[in-house]
Amino acid sequence: MTATTPLTWLYVPGDRPPVVAKALTAGADVVVIDLEDAVAPDRKEYARAATAELLADARPSPAVPVHVRVNALDGPWAAADLRSVAPLPGLAGLRLPKVTDAEQVVGVARRWGRPLYALLESALGVERAFAIASADPALRGIALGETDLRADLGAREDTGLDWSRSRVIVAARAAGLAPPPQSVHPDLHDLAGLAASCAHGRALGFLGRAAIHPRQLAVIECAYLPTRAEIEEAETVVKAATEEAGAQALPDGRFVDTAVVAAARRTLSLARRG
Repeated sequence: MTATTPLTWLYVPGDRPPVVAKALTAGADVVVIDLEDAVAPDRKEYARAATAELLADARPSPAVPVHVRVNALDGPWAAADLRSVAPLPGLAGLRLPKVTDAEQVVGVARRWGRPLYALLESALGVERAFAIASADPALRGIALGETDLRADLGAREDTGLDWSRSRVIVAARAAGLAPPPQSVHPDLHDLAGLAASCAHGRALGFLGRAAIHPRQLAVIECAYLPTRAEIEEAETVVKAATEEAGAQALPDGRFVDTAVVAAARRTLSLARRG
């Protein structure tokens, strides 16, 4: 994890170029052009062409990383999506929706060789989370798609997704990937609810969150940046580790070891981006 660790991933419909242009200046760490759920079937071809036109420029202005969420790999549009956008110099990553099998990741990785992010949106995808997360070196991250997953599981309460959330977080870390970002908070006007949901997600182990409107970005970033108290605690841990090798006790009696020190260093790295 570095000082440029993404915390905000702003999704924007691929068939609305003026909205995409605004998103590029909204302050998100990553802009995700959506060719899937946000685009109606009769607009798929236009969205694909408009996105390809944007990504033909190797250095878009402003210089924010642009990812593209293609359509489901087992559907009728994904092959054309990949042919159109995967070779382009302005593309920073491909987001693959509804992944259920490691071979889907391997197939795209071998064909296109671009950074990939797998979205797990079903019970089967969650069950195979670690196999997917460790499928290929081109895979840089995994995340949940909670709307489809909620429907698949029949979960009526938000807490009904917590086991799946934890499963995906553990799978990502076990595979050596960064902690995944949270799925979107669909209510654009409920910023207090977004903040509370981010606090819960952070407690579970998520890092950052997908957004669907620029007004959500500041709330997400504030929720996921370390607090002053967390920074001070991390500095204490790192200082103690610097002064004495191996496991040790802090002045307040707490025991720390290598894993705790590594977590403290991640906290300080994340704080520097703020």
